[in-house]
Order: sequence, then C-alpha cells, then structure tokens
Amino acid sequence: MRRAEIFRSGAFRFAVLLALVFAVGSLLLLWTVESSISRYAQEAIASSLQSEAATLSSEDREGGRKDFLTAIQRHRHSAREQQFRYLLQDASGKILVDDLGGGRAGLGWGTVSIADDASWTDRESGIEQLKSLGTRLSDGSLLVIATDAYDVQELRHRLNLFTIWGGIGISLFALVGGYLIGGLFMRRLDRVNESVSRIMEGNLTERLPTIGMSPEFDVLSANLNRMLDRIGALMEGMRQVSTDIAHDLRTPLSRLRQHLEATRESASIESYEAGVEFAITQADNILAIFRALLRIGSLEGGIGRQRFGVVDLSEIMNRVYLAYQPVAEDQGKMLIADHMLDISVQGDGELLAQMFTNLIDNALGHTPPGTQIVSSLFLANGQVVASIADNGPGIPAGEHSKVLARFYRLDRSRNMPGSGLGLALVAAIASLHEIRLRLEDNTPGLRVRLEFPVINPSSASTSCAGR
Repeated sequence: MRRAEIFRSGAFRFAVLLALVFAVGSLLLLWTVESSISRYAQEAIASSLQSEAATLSSEDREGGRKDFLTAIQRHRHSAREQQFRYLLQDASGKILVDDLGGGRAGLGWGTVSIADDASWTDRESGIEQLKSLGTRLSDGSLLVIATDAYDVQELRHRLNLFTIWGGIGISLFALVGGYLIGGLFMRRLDRVNESVSRIMEGNLTERLPTIGMSPEFDVLSANLNRMLDRIGALMEGMRQVSTDIAHDLRTPLSRLRQHLEATRESASIESYEAGVEFAITQADNILAIFRALLRIGSLEGGIGRQRFGVVDLSEIMNRVYLAYQPVAEDQGKMLIADHMLDISVQGDGELLAQMFTNLIDNALGHTPPGTQIVSSLFLANGQVVASIADNGPGIPAGEHSKVLARFYRLDRSRNMPGSGLGLALVAAIASLHEIRLRLEDNTPGLRVRLEFPVINPSSASTSCAGR
C-alpha cells in the first residue's frame, strides 16, 4: 500500500477534519480564557484599589498628617500579594509622596504610564501601565493609589501558551492517529476489494470479509453478503429454468413438430384441420408452461414483495372454496371448508389465492371419485395455519420434497394432463411469503400444511364458513 493512498483515505481526511475542529476549539478556548481572565483582573484590581483607598482614608481621619505618611510608608513596604504605588498631593499642590515618577494622575479611575523600576518590582525595567484610583481626603489632599496586573498578565500569558501548544499537540496527535487508523482501514479495505475482484472474475461463492472497524461497517458487509446470496440464488434459478426448459420442453416441442409434419403430408381437409387444432392446443400448453416458469422465476427472485399488505386470508380461502365446490361435485368428490373468520396476514392477496387454487386443483386432479378434500384455516399457538387435506392415494413420504420441484411428476401421473409446475408454483409463493410449507401423510391421503410467520387477526371466532 502506497503512503499516498493513506493520505487520500477517508480515515485520514476525517482525522484532518478532526484536527481542524481541535484547532478551532483551542482558539475558542483561548479567547474564552483571555476574556474571563481580563474581566476578572479588572474587577480584582478595582476592588483592591477601592479597599486600599478606604483603608488609608480611614487612617487619615483618625491620625495626623505625620501618622498618615507613616501609614503610607508602612503599606508601601508591607509584604502583600498586591503591591501599590502612591501619590499624595496636599491642597496647595505640593507633592508629599510620589511613587509614580511624575506620571499623570487625577481623581477617579485612570491609567498611568511610568518607567518601571526594576529594583522595586524585581522585573526587567521598561514602560509599565498602572491602573490608578484618585480620591480626596478630608483636608482636600489628593491621594492616588496605583497598581499593576503583572501576576494576572503572567497567568494569562502562561495559559495562552498552554492553550496554543495543547491545541497544536492535540491536532498533531489527531493527524498521526488518522494516518495509523487510515493505514489499518486501507489494509482491511484491500481484503474487501480483493474479494470483490474475485467475485467479478466469476467466483460467485466468494463473500466479503468483515472490516471490523465499527459495527456499521460489519452490518454493511453482512448486507452485501446477503445481496450476493440473493444474486446467487437468482442466477441459480435462471440456470435451473434454462435447464428445465431445455429438458422438459423438448418432448412437447418434438411432438408438435412431428404432428405438424404428419399434418403437412395429410391429403384430407379434415386431417389437416385436426392437425392444426392439435398444434394450437400444444402451443397453448407450451406457452402456459413458459408463463408458469417465468412466474416461478420472478417469485423466487423476490418480485412481488412491494405489493404486500394486510389481506383477509379467511375471505381469500372462502372465495377459492366457493369457486371449486361445483367442480368437486361434478367430479363426484366432496370439498369441505373449515375456515376461521377474520384471519388477516401480510402478503399479496392475488398470489395467496393462486397458491390455494393450485393446491385444491392438484387435490382434485390426482384423487379418485368419492374423495373428501378439506380446506382448513385456524390458529395454533397464536400462529396462523392453513391446510389442504384429502383422503386419496397420497404421495410416498420419500417423494414429498421432490414433487415441489419443477416438472417432477409421480409415475402414476405421467399420463395425466399437466406440466408438473403446480406445486412448484405453490412452493415459490410460500417462499416469497416466508410460509413454512410441509407435506404430511393424512393416513390415508396427503395434507399440505402452511404455517404463516405473521398473524394479525382483527378478531377470531370458532365459527366456520361454507360448511
């Protein structure tokens, strides 16, 4: 893996974005700290100046001028956190005390610029800005008290340096972390790309490995693998359909061609017309087989789920029952309905009706006269269950799964009309609806049991319809 690829990776770009966010956050933090400290410093200095002025004014009222000068001298050399400078000017303008070095000062709040005395402050000499407060004493003298904010400014300076270097350090850490994580991500992504390449080369059994960086990436890999499984199933279904068409439509097409050749050589009009009629019938049967195969293929591909909704399964089964009851009577068979009312499920009503139509049609077509066929709908442990059962000859247990395949027919049914796609279509519709389809012995006969995954009965009763 080239380093340039890491720098172009999404992980590294995200780290750069994160570093920019840290940098901006550091600047905002610096500005906030600066503002807060400045505001605090101004308030603290003002409070200390006011307190010092009040203290000296009280001492001036209580003692004479000599005692007042002694008090200033004492305050000047006292060991305190806050150091003050003083200017005392009597009512006539004579300066009695001057620590401001000629700096201009007056009544009220002000700022004094003085040449800093290194020996007095233990700092390098230079121009210093002092905040001052001037007040009138009881005899008209002017007392000015000034102080600097060196300690606060020093704190601000150190906090600024800490914030700046901290921001730089965090940003660099984010970039280095982004580079390392980007490399790890690219290595894992390379494995995914290698799998994709093998899939594109035709290895449809290959599946994508998990990236492992976070759950959402693993979910993405799992969903892509599910998509590949579905694509593989669709392609297998297409291959199966092609194989079925190639093998199982060869016989009817060959029979049709032979009959057309015989018809062409026929001399009578009656034979010619009969041959044409037979050819049309055979062509219709072949077209019906094609339609059934295409329908099964589309259902196995998942087409139709977008039309799912809540459907009344009781009404669907009653409708199919009513449609086939006269047919059963004409064949000398008995069709019985035992359907619980108001049972609803999620699905496509048209496809579910087709499924039950095929099941009843299959039962009618493969049972002798006198057979009893029961269509049931009920709840079992809170699950919707439907069944079509008969007491006919049934299907051997070893062939239960085989009859659900395309074109498969039992030996005794090979001379009967049909294509062997009825139960295959039932299986495709059941799979689309995630219905568990089971073929069971009815001793005697066959029972097809359909267990629906989701039930939504608006109400349920033990009453039955169509008895």
